[in-house]
Amino acid sequence: MAAGKSDSDIDKTSFLTPRRTRRRLRACHECDLLVALPPLHPGERASCPRCGHTLSHRHFRPAERSLAFAISALMALAAALYFPFISFEARGVSNAIHLVDTSASLVRFHEPFVGMLVLLTVVVLPTVYLLAVVWLHLGLLQRRPLPRSYRIARALSHLGPWMMADVFVIGALVSLIKIAGMASVDLGLSFWAFCVYALLLLLTTRSIDTDWMWFSLVGEPLAPEGCRPGQPAAEQKLTGCPTCGLVNRLGHFGRGRCQRCGEPLRFRSPHSLQKTWALLIAATLCYIPANLYPIMTTTSLGNETPSTIIGGVMIFLGHGDWPIALVIFTASVVVPIGKVFALGWLCITVRRSGESEFKHKRQKLYRITELIGRWSMIDVFVVAILVSLVHAGSLLAITPGPAALAFSAVVIITMLAAISFDPRLIWDARNMQPHMPAALKRQSPYSPVKEADDA
Repeated sequence: MAAGKSDSDIDKTSFLTPRRTRRRLRACHECDLLVALPPLHPGERASCPRCGHTLSHRHFRPAERSLAFAISALMALAAALYFPFISFEARGVSNAIHLVDTSASLVRFHEPFVGMLVLLTVVVLPTVYLLAVVWLHLGLLQRRPLPRSYRIARALSHLGPWMMADVFVIGALVSLIKIAGMASVDLGLSFWAFCVYALLLLLTTRSIDTDWMWFSLVGEPLAPEGCRPGQPAAEQKLTGCPTCGLVNRLGHFGRGRCQRCGEPLRFRSPHSLQKTWALLIAATLCYIPANLYPIMTTTSLGNETPSTIIGGVMIFLGHGDWPIALVIFTASVVVPIGKVFALGWLCITVRRSGESEFKHKRQKLYRITELIGRWSMIDVFVVAILVSLVHAGSLLAITPGPAALAFSAVVIITMLAAISFDPRLIWDARNMQPHMPAALKRQSPYSPVKEADDA
């Protein structure tokens, strides 16, 4: 199914009817169905007819669009780094911080991992992403790709989940509400510039047309002979490249390399369920100290008050700020626990055959789990902002607690668990396994085969 913003629909049969052409074939990254993309006009998108995953989204003037958003975001980030971010005054003591102070202060308080994590997710990785977008699309506008454009384009698809500028904005708002009762707070020009930067960064990521970009960079080789749209790619010994989307034929051992971008290819993500289970167990173990130990300690007139994650929620409830308490509780408690249970349930039920309706529900659960995972970083960003802003010795100060490191580890590990889970396993049927070569069965989660059996 394909639908555009102009409500134009393209017939489902254009995806599923077997064609003689070997151009514009795609294997859905989430259900592995092989489909033939129809011609797309600006504003239209093509979606998988089985699971609804977006295969391609065409934009009007995609190169100019992405380039304009990326350059504007870089300019806004430069302003956010140069000017003061937030300032406060309490009991005759005032302080102003810049954006990078949020990570530098954590390093000074012996939390280098958390400090580097804040700097990477808020400034460094988004800057690398935006510069890569500018580099690629400048070459595309000149119709002559710049050096190393292929490698840069490959790296571009891996940076998306780790850019959290929009989450940092919500964390900053929560921090302001938290200290509004104890100090007078002023928002600097950097704060507003950062809000603009976060919005432009989001628009930049949404404007990238990966299908068009790779076609403009390298063109599109013909798909392997004998492809049958409307059937799973794995049954035809095919797979779609997760980076550029090109359909490739796998080798004898279920491995290969994309002939367009060079990305290593496998029949399925190797040991997907085992990796996911291991990461979920690690996240569960880290979540215990993240709740038992204080995430930060507030010092007021020499009195120290440690605060755990649940304790911070109760403080907001006690002051009547139930919307903020709900945000913190959802991001710090509901989301991490929900991700662990959701991914664990998917790992258990992925081996069960079921109706298409149940598979659609599992697919939606996976998408939600993958989407909301990074929002748990709100609590970490709140700690980073408060620690850098409020430090006036024994009069008034906030220091990070040991739970900050443990909770940061929970967020990162659960995100890695969602990435390691291969959603195509949800749609794999048991009856497809006996028809596959022994070498491909060895990669399957259903019936492992020893490598010696491939002979």
